[in-house]
Amino acid sequence: MILVSACLLGLRCCYNGCNNTNQSVLDLRKKYILVPVCPEQLGGLQTPRPPSFFIEGDGSQTLQGIDNLKNNKNENVSSLFRRGAEDALKICQLLNIKTAILKERSPSCGTHYIYLKEKLTKGMGVTASILKSNDIRVMSENDIRRLDERKN
Repeated sequence: MILVSACLLGLRCCYNGCNNTNQSVLDLRKKYILVPVCPEQLGGLQTPRPPSFFIEGDGSQTLQGIDNLKNNKNENVSSLFRRGAEDALKICQLLNIKTAILKERSPSCGTHYIYLKEKLTKGMGVTASILKSNDIRVMSENDIRRLDERKN
């Protein structure tokens, strides 16, 4: 089983009400059970919703209790992102999921890049951070060619 950002599987859960359907990710269902999750919806954010970005740091600081995530209406949404990340982790633990494919550049799911003050920069989203810190392999939709490689 693999945890997958629901937007990559065609669910309309992106901040703007759209999806990020990725055929390469969808093709994985031939070999794996894919468990769709939208951490932002799990955390209580509605769809559509104002876009959110980090005002400092990345998801690892959010998990430490730092309120560093705001939406474009200047509302602090850090606690909602933490709640969604914690629930995504619970799903992995309940189902013994050891791998997650997450949407790159998302404040929840970014595995290599996130938006810091609306500028794309290196960093991890809140959900990616909590999963990685709990020994769950995280990768973006751009990394799936490495799916069958051994975990380092």
